[in-house]
Amino acid sequence: MSVKSVLVAVGAGPVVAHVLAQPDPVSAYSMTAGRLWSLVAAGLGLAGAVIGGLGLARAARRTGPGRRGAVAALVAGLAGAVIGALVVAAAEGGPGTGYGIVGGYLALAVGLISMALGGLALARSRRTG
Repeated sequence: MSVKSVLVAVGAGPVVAHVLAQPDPVSAYSMTAGRLWSLVAAGLGLAGAVIGGLGLARAARRTGPGRRGAVAALVAGLAGAVIGALVVAAAEGGPGTGYGIVGGYLALAVGLISMALGGLALARSRRTG
C-alpha cells in the first residue's frame, strides 16, 4: 500500500494526496528546455574546442585562426561552461528526468576543455607572433 493511499484512507484529505502526486514522466525523445539549453551549451563548447585546436595547430602550419581564433575559443568555452553550470544548478532531478543534467555536465566539461585549448593557443600565438 502506498503512502498516498494510506493518507487518503486515514482522512488526511486530498490536499496531501495532491502534494504527494508525482508529475508525469518525460519521454526520452521529448525536447525540454533543460535539454535544449544543455545542447546549446555543448555546441558552444564543441565549437570552441575545434577553434582552439586549430589555433594550437597554427604554430606548425603558420596558418589558421591565430589570435582571434584563440580568443573566440576562450569566449565560446566560457559561454558553454557557464550555461552548462546553470543547467546543472537548475536541474531538480537526475538523469532521465528531462532537466538536461547529463548534457549540462557534458557542456561544462567541453567548455573547460575549450577554454584550456584557447588559453594554450593564445599563449602560443603571443610567443610566435
